[in-house]
Amino acid sequence: MSIVLKKNGQFYKKFKEENPKFSKETFRCAEDAVEALLNKPTTSDRPGMLLGKVQSGKTRTFISVLALAFDNGFDIAIVLSKNSKALIQQTYKRLRKDFETFVDEKELEIYDIMSAPRKFSKFELESKLIFVAKKQDDNLLRLIDLFENHKSMADKRVIIVDDEADSASIGYSRKGDIKNANKIAMQISELRSLISQVSFLQVTATPYSLYLQPTEVEVSNVLEFKPVRPVFTKLVPVPKEYVGGDTYFGELSRSADDTLESLIHYRVDHYEFDRLKKFDGRVFKLEDSLVSPKIEGYRTALITFIVGSCIQRINGSNAGKNSKKLLYSFLLHSEAGKSAHDWQEQLTNELVRQLVQAAKTGNVVLRDLIQTSYDDLSRSLKLDDKPIPSFEDVFREVVKALSDDYITITKVNSEENVIDMLDDAGQLKLRSPLNIFLGGQVLDRGITLTNLIGFYYGRRPNRFQQDTVLQHSRMYGYRRDNLAVTRFYTSQSIRTAMQQMEEFDSTLRKAIETGADKSVQFIRQGKDGTIVPCSPNKILVSTTQTLRPYKRLLPIGFQTGYRTGAKGIGKTIEHLDAEVEKIVQFGAPKPVLVSVEVAQGLLRQIASTLLFEDADDVSPFDWEAACAAIAHLSAQNPEKKQRGKIWLWAATGRNSARLASSSSHAKYIETPDSEKTEGRLAKTYAIDTPILFLLRQEGKADKGWRDTPFYWPVIRAQANTPTAIFATDTVG
Repeated sequence: MSIVLKKNGQFYKKFKEENPKFSKETFRCAEDAVEALLNKPTTSDRPGMLLGKVQSGKTRTFISVLALAFDNGFDIAIVLSKNSKALIQQTYKRLRKDFETFVDEKELEIYDIMSAPRKFSKFELESKLIFVAKKQDDNLLRLIDLFENHKSMADKRVIIVDDEADSASIGYSRKGDIKNANKIAMQISELRSLISQVSFLQVTATPYSLYLQPTEVEVSNVLEFKPVRPVFTKLVPVPKEYVGGDTYFGELSRSADDTLESLIHYRVDHYEFDRLKKFDGRVFKLEDSLVSPKIEGYRTALITFIVGSCIQRINGSNAGKNSKKLLYSFLLHSEAGKSAHDWQEQLTNELVRQLVQAAKTGNVVLRDLIQTSYDDLSRSLKLDDKPIPSFEDVFREVVKALSDDYITITKVNSEENVIDMLDDAGQLKLRSPLNIFLGGQVLDRGITLTNLIGFYYGRRPNRFQQDTVLQHSRMYGYRRDNLAVTRFYTSQSIRTAMQQMEEFDSTLRKAIETGADKSVQFIRQGKDGTIVPCSPNKILVSTTQTLRPYKRLLPIGFQTGYRTGAKGIGKTIEHLDAEVEKIVQFGAPKPVLVSVEVAQGLLRQIASTLLFEDADDVSPFDWEAACAAIAHLSAQNPEKKQRGKIWLWAATGRNSARLASSSSHAKYIETPDSEKTEGRLAKTYAIDTPILFLLRQEGKADKGWRDTPFYWPVIRAQANTPTAIFATDTVG
C-alpha cells in the first residue's frame, strides 16, 4: 500500500508561500521525488535521482524536496557538496536564506558539519536538522562520528542529498586488473550503513558516471562496495528561458544559413591558445595588441563583449531599466596553470589600456574594431527581433565605457579568491558595468556569472571528459534575453568534441525519460570487425558516435592527395570511377541496393585518397568505425532478406569548397550534400536501410583543393534505426 504524500504541512506550505517565483513545475518535481522516496526504498546501491541541466535550477528543486520531506516523516537532512570551499559556503548560505523563517522560529537548525556541535541534546533533536558537508575526508569522518555516537540520531529518518553526485561520490580506479573503490565513495557508503531509516537522493546535471557503470563491482580494498545506480529519476523542469547545450551545439547551431544559434560561435585558431598560455616575444609583442593577427580571436572576443554590453545597456536604459543594474560579464577559461593566468591578466590589462588610449586619442583603429563587432552583433539582434541602436550611439557608449573606467578585470585562480568574490546568492559579484574574469577549474560547478555574454574557452585535455567539459559550460543558464549579443569563442576541434558530447547527452536524457538507459543500445567494434554489445561503463564518451535516425557520418576538414607522384591518388580515383559506374549510374533518379561489403570496399579505397594534415584542428575520420557502423545499421532492418544491404547513390561534377566562408562559425565545409537532393533521396529510400552517397568532387585549386578529383562520402542512417551509442574506443 503506497504512502500518501502530505502536501499541506507547516514547512512545505510556508516554503511555497515564501517562494512565489518558483514554478509550479519545480514544486511538482519535488512532490514526485518525495513521493518516490516514500514509496520506493532507496537502498545504499539504489538511490533516487534529480536530473537537471547545468545551471538549470537543480538547487531550488532539491531545497523544495527538503521542505516537503520535513512534513513527511524526515527529521534530518544531510547535504553533500563538491569538495570546494566556495561551493560549500554557497550551499550553506542558500539553505539558511531559503529556510530563514524556520531557523528564526527554532523549528530548524542548519550546520556546516565542521563547525557543528559534537553532541546534541534531546531538546535539540526535537528540531529538524540540516548538516552541510563537503565530499572530503575530514567532513565525512565528522558525519560518521556524529551518527556512530548518537544512536537516537541514527534511529531518526534521514534524507541524504548528494549534490553534484557524479563528483567524488561514486566510482573506482583500476591498476592493472585490480579495482579499488574511491575513498570518498567508501565513506559515503559507510555513513549510509549507520542510519537505520535513510533515503538517498542524488542531484546532478552530468549523470554519465552514475548510469554508465556495472551493476556489481568487486574491489580489492573493501569487502563490499555497491556502485550507485538510480532506482528512479525525476527530471528537473527546464523552462523556455533556459539556454543550454541544444542552443549551443544542436542542429540550428550547425546551420549553413544564419540562425541565432549559429551566430553565437566564433572560430579561434587553435594556435592562439598557446599564445595565451605563456608570453613569447618572438611570436607576439604586447605593443601590437590592437593589430596583431596572433591574438585576433581574443581581441575580437573582448571588443565584441564591450560592444555587446554597451548595446544591452542602451536598450535597457531605453526600456526604463536602472543603468546601475545593467552589468555584464566575460570569462576566459583556457588554462589551469596560475602562471598562464598571470600572463592572461597582463595581456588583458594591456589590451584594455590600449583601447582606453585609442578612445582618448580618437584612433581610427578603435572605430574599425567597434564597427566589425557592431556589424556582427546586428545580424543576431535582427534575427532575434531586438532593437539595434545606431552605430554612432554604440560608438559613443563604448568610448564612455573605456574613458570612465567601466571595465573591471579579475583573476580567479584560487578557492580563497572565489569565496571573497561571491555574493549571497553564490554568484560572482559584478563590480562594474563590464566585468572580465580570467580563471580556470575553480569556475566550474555551481559558480554562476550573471549576464555572461562572452566566453573564450580553450581547455584542451588529451581526452575530453564529458562531465568535466559540461561543467565548464558557464554560458548555460537563464540567458535568453542576452542571447543575441552572446558569443562563444573556441577552436574547431574543441567545438566538435562539445557538439558530440551534447548529442550523447541529449540521447541519454531522452532514453532516461523513456525508461532509464534501457532504450539505448551500447555497442562497440569487436576485434574481428563485427559489432558487439558493450557494457555502458566501458564507454569513453569523447570517442563515441551517436547513431540515430538520419544521422550523417562523413569526413570533415581533410585535404586530398596530389594527382600524381609517389603517393598520387589519380590512379585510385580512375579505378573508383570505373567501379562506381559499373554499380550505379551517376546522378540516377534512384539509388541501388548493394552489399555492405561492397560499400565498405569503396569506403576503404576512398580513405587512401583523403588526408588529415592538422590533427590539432580537426579529428581524423575513423574509416573502420564508419565501416562497422554501416554494418550495424544494415543489420537493424526488420526484413531479414534486406539485412547486409545498403543503398548506394553517386553524383559527379560537384564543386564544393574546402573552407567555409570567413563569416562562418566553421573552418571547413561540413555539407557537401544538400537536403534538396541527398536529403530527399534519404527520406524516400532510407526507411529501414541506410544509404551511402558518393559525391565526386572536381577538387579545384580555387576551391582550396589540389586540382585533382576525389570522392566525398556521406553515410545517412535510416529513418527507423534504433538509437545507439557506438564506442570507437573503450576503457578497461
